[in-house]
Amino acid sequence: MRELSKPSTAQCDSTLYTLFLLSEPKYVSCVRLSEILADLSHDSVNRFLLRERYTPKDLFDEVKGELNLESGTLSVDDSVEDKPYRDPSKSALVDYFYSGKHKRPVKGLNLITLYYSDPSGHSYPVNFRLYDKAAGKTKNDYFREMVLEVQSWGLKPSWVTGDSWYSSLENLKY
Repeated sequence: MRELSKPSTAQCDSTLYTLFLLSEPKYVSCVRLSEILADLSHDSVNRFLLRERYTPKDLFDEVKGELNLESGTLSVDDSVEDKPYRDPSKSALVDYFYSGKHKRPVKGLNLITLYYSDPSGHSYPVNFRLYDKAAGKTKNDYFREMVLEVQSWGLKPSWVTGDSWYSSLENLKY
């Protein structure tokens, strides 16, 4: 993991927050973490999240030591994190996206993820994007951009897969 940009006085750190994300099956929030750990304030969690800006490269650097970077399968998929009570005009990146779970467009955040499985069976996410309609890009544009990035970081997959949403002619030619 990369070095923190400045020393932290917050009680929350990346290890604690990661363990929380892995263990909490449904409700992820600063308040929920502070409920679980009574001696940790939700403000401490919020300060931790606001202080650091983790990038897709940080994620890749964290997992690359566990992977054989050649001959695996790179898969793309996207998911919608429901945000039914957010006002899209007041919340960046919140918009209406088609949800396979709900079988209709829902208000939320659209997360696009590249997931890599190496020949020995190790699998990790290696790149991500939050879809921003204001950027003027399609999900297919993000996908091709993300593949180029992981290749420039040293990943050499034998196969690239995705669901039918990513089967555009431009993607297939790419």
